[in-house]
Parts: sequence; structure tokens; C-alpha cells
Amino acid sequence: MPTSSSPSYTPTTVETRKPGYRQLLATPGAWTFLLPGFAARQPFAMLTIGMVLLVEHTTGSYATAGAAAAVTGVSMALCAPRAGRLADRFGQRAVLLPGIALHAASVATLIVLALAHAPVWALFAAAAPAGATVPQIGPMVRARWAAVLDGPRSSLLATAAAFESVTDEFTFVIGPVMATALCTGVHPAAGLAAEGALTLVGGALFATQHRSAPRVHPAAAGSDAKRASALSVPGIRALAVAFLGIGSVFGGMQVSVAAFSEEIGNPGINGVLYGTFAAGNMLAGVVYGAITWRRGPRMRLLAAYAGLTVACAPLWLVHAAPLLGALGMLVGLCIAPALITGYTLVESLVPAAARTEAFTWMTGSVALGQAAAVTIAGLLTDHAGSHAGFVVPLAGTIMALVVLLGLRGRLVSRPRGVVAGGVIGHRPSVTVD
Repeated sequence: MPTSSSPSYTPTTVETRKPGYRQLLATPGAWTFLLPGFAARQPFAMLTIGMVLLVEHTTGSYATAGAAAAVTGVSMALCAPRAGRLADRFGQRAVLLPGIALHAASVATLIVLALAHAPVWALFAAAAPAGATVPQIGPMVRARWAAVLDGPRSSLLATAAAFESVTDEFTFVIGPVMATALCTGVHPAAGLAAEGALTLVGGALFATQHRSAPRVHPAAAGSDAKRASALSVPGIRALAVAFLGIGSVFGGMQVSVAAFSEEIGNPGINGVLYGTFAAGNMLAGVVYGAITWRRGPRMRLLAAYAGLTVACAPLWLVHAAPLLGALGMLVGLCIAPALITGYTLVESLVPAAARTEAFTWMTGSVALGQAAAVTIAGLLTDHAGSHAGFVVPLAGTIMALVVLLGLRGRLVSRPRGVVAGGVIGHRPSVTVD
């Protein structure tokens, strides 16, 4: 990781070597947060699909189910950066412990209301706190990696970003399949119930691993300096908009694949099809992290989004499950490079004092894009079938690619400790762009 006295990493830098996963996993203290972190992030992969399946079962409408899931996504997108900022300031444990308890209670309330056939407005009212309290485990794990790899091991940061993408997608291989199996084979509410229980157990285990937690950056007493948001960095704003496109793929695929499975009379295959999509993402992450790249991250990011747009183009034409599975895997193969490169750029754009917040802006953007996608895809699916819903991922990725092309000049790293528009770490701000 660059420091304020070392040369900044620029998009034209050539990477001459990349340490592998073995060196990464040999980092002292890594396993103390990796295993609990994996357990704690598993519920996130189950939340949206569990909500869609439960609400669709009780209301008979994918539009209503998508809208309820969208409320959760929007609520999470709005609250996640605030949670990340509080974690930077007060510590991860102080944010996690009350958050997981509130999340489990909110999910339990949502289940009760759905099974009681409560009005739609009541479902939305319960979905909002369920989203607001989603524990930000992924960003917290990434912040821990950045903290333990600071200094001599900073060359492992790109490998850590790839490893985290693989871990995220492994959860999305397991989570949707598990949630779908529970909802279709046990009870329509079983998927959400398992999500709430896993959040409590996994989140508590992760919170107890305080030794690997990043250093707290409290506001200095009596200082006139303002702690600027990570969003004040132009590059973070550009990436946040681009990550909306990734969210549109996740949300559009979840609703449209579920509807497609119903249309062909085999709802149980939903988890398998979506799991294939996530498996492609995981496979690409493994390969991507092992390659030594000679192109800078900005060029790789643009190429990844271009490939993702092309992969999403034929989805709406598919009529057979095997072909949808193959195309879904291709889409997944293109998502991992976009996510990994984006998170690598995030780490180089902001200082340690705003790191968790910056990562939660990315997570929040994905959630917001997913929320919009499940709503629009749900409406399109109800009116025109699953094929119309598959147009949503394509539209979202086109939008993201256009934004990145227009704002690519902002994806340049800055001196460590400085954020445009304010002060983080009590250093003078600088003018960028």
C-alpha cells in the first residue's frame, strides 16, 4: 500500500509480479477473521432471494416481491456507508453487535407479517429496517485485509481483492441454492428464517475477533477539521455509479431466473441456475487473482464492463434451461474482473481512516442497483414474462460502461491520507482533477 511519502499507483503502472494465494493465506492472523467472516457474510446471499420467494408465495406477484426486496436494498444502500463510517470511527465490534440483533428482529417481523398476509405497506415497513441493519461483513473483511497487509506485504493487496471476490461469490453459490431448497422443500419462510439465525451466530463470531480489526480513527477533540466522506473522492463517486450496473445484474438475474423456472414448470431449478451464474463469477475470481497483469487497473476495469455488457445481451432470447445456465455462467465470468478491479482501485483512492466507509459505498451501490433491478424486473416479468426481465441486466451494464468511459479520468490514486473536499487523518486537502 502506498504511503504519503511513496509514489502513487497510477493506471499506467506495470505490475511486474503478483504474489499468490499461498502467501496471502500465510499472512499472520488472517484465518482469525477469514473463517468467522465467511460464516457471517453467508446470510447476505440468502436475503434477497429468500424475500422474493416468500413474498411471491404469499402475494402471488413477482412485482410485489421485487418491490419488497427493493425496499430492503435501498435501505441498505442508504445506511451501509453510515455504518462503515461509524466502524472506522468507533470500531467494527461496536457497530456489529447491535446491528445483528436488530437485523434478526427485523427479519422475524417481516416473516410474521408475510405469513399473516399483511398489507403491502406493512411488508415494506418491515423490509426497510431489515435492509438498514444488514451487517457489512464484506467491507469489514476487506478493511481488515488492508490493515494487516499494510507495509511490507502491500504487494498482496490485489491478491486479497481477488480472494475476497471469490469468497463473496462462493457464498452466492451456496446461499441462493440453500435458500431456494429451504423455501421450496421445507417452508416458504425457511430461507429468511435461516438468514436471520445465521446473521446472529456468524456476526457475533466475527465481532469477537477484535485483534485483526483495523485501527480506530476517532475524530480529534477540539479540532476544527472536518472528517470528509469517502464519497468526496471523485474516483469513488465514479466507481459507486458503475457498481450500480453490477447490482442490476444480480437483481435482474435473481427475479428473472426465478420467473423462468416457474414458467418451465421446474421452480426447484432456480437455485441451480443462479448458482451456476455465481459459480462462473467465483471461477473467474480465482483465475483473475492468479494472473500477472501488464495493463493498469483502469484499462482492465473498462474491458471488464465491456465484456459484461456483451455477455448480458443475449439473455432475453433464451428459452431452454441448459442454455440459460451456460449464458449465466458467462455473465458470472465477466462480473468478477469488474468487482475485483473496482475494489483494488478503491483501496488506492482513499486513506485508511475512510477505508471501511469507501468499501460500504461500493456494497451500497450494488445493493441500490439490485433494488432497482428487482423492482423493474418484477414489473416486466409480471406483464411480459421472464424474457422481459432479462433486459434489465443489459440496460444496467450499458449505463455503467458509459459512465466509466466518461469519468475514467477520475480513477487516479491520490496521496495517502488525503481526501478531496475535506480532511481525513487531519492532513490538508488537495485539489484534484
